Amino acid sequence: MPYNSINDLPESVKHVLPKHAQDIYKEAFNSAYEEYKHPKDRRDDADREEVSHRVAWSAVKRKYQKGDDGAWHPNK
Repeated sequence: MPYNSINDLPESVKHVLPKHAQDIYKEAFNSAYEEYKHPKDRRDDADREEVSHRVAWSAVKRKYQKGDDGAWHPNK
């Protein structure tokens, strides 16, 4: 289900992403959740929430990358 704030994000997201990246994740997830509400709009019989999480991570990866230290850093 959509997230009202970054505080509602899964722990696996909150504990690894910087605040700005969490904002990106939340907005992308919520947008995808609305966009892919109909099963016909999803590939491979994917679950709506699963698709939304994939879209959210993809959006984060456009602006951030995981460093050798295991932390997420803004792309240069």
